[in-house]
Amino acid sequence: MDDDVLEVDSSDCMISEASTKDPSSSEEDDRSSDYDGVLCPVSAMTVSSPAEVHSVRGNAVTLTCTFTSTSRATSRMSVDWSYRPQTGGPPQAFFHFSSLAFPPQEGQFNGRVKWLGSPARGEASIQLLNASLSDNGTYTCSVRNPPDVHGSPTSQTVLTVTPKVPAVRFSDVAVLLAFILLPSAIITLALLGRMCCPPRDKSQTQGYHSPIEVTPEDEPGFMQINRKEKNMTCCDLYFLDSDYEDYYIHKERPLAQGETMAVSQC
Repeated sequence: MDDDVLEVDSSDCMISEASTKDPSSSEEDDRSSDYDGVLCPVSAMTVSSPAEVHSVRGNAVTLTCTFTSTSRATSRMSVDWSYRPQTGGPPQAFFHFSSLAFPPQEGQFNGRVKWLGSPARGEASIQLLNASLSDNGTYTCSVRNPPDVHGSPTSQTVLTVTPKVPAVRFSDVAVLLAFILLPSAIITLALLGRMCCPPRDKSQTQGYHSPIEVTPEDEPGFMQINRKEKNMTCCDLYFLDSDYEDYYIHKERPLAQGETMAVSQC
């Protein structure tokens, strides 16, 4: 009695047939032989991740990695993450998962890698904390889940970290200073300006003069000045020459009885 195995090659499966032939059996009995089974290879595992990821320096960035497998994830399933710097060089493994997460204990990723994966859901992602410019490079996610050993068990992601742009932020104290102290300072300056240089009231400076009244302009030796100089304020008087100062001093202080103005005959 010979055991014959018939293998049918196809793109997916192999069919094996085991039959026991008896010389006395009929041809019809030969065709009714039982098939032993259908042998199909395990589907290939696929691992996927985004081609590029962008982040800002100081932020936490998630490196996503997902996988599909026809076999249920067991304790034999493992995940490895490696990093190749932007300047080039060989990949450097920095994270491993096999039932438990083994974060890096040294190097630039020490204390900055957090496991976010869930093998039961086909997730093998990690989170990189406090991203820096030196983290720029290519990250490779490798997943193994025996018996799925064929296909593409790796996927790569290029991480680009850029400097943080300073943002203009106003705190409560800054808003308080802007809306209270600034108007107060403007009002204070305006009051100081009015105190130093008060406006002249024309109704007070221009009075009624009797036809027989002698005005300072009619007195001999009166220094003639134009109208523009008469309207000078205290700020302008500060810069007057000594000749003009005598006129304004005598004008402000009326002459006492018997006191005469000394007039230069030059």
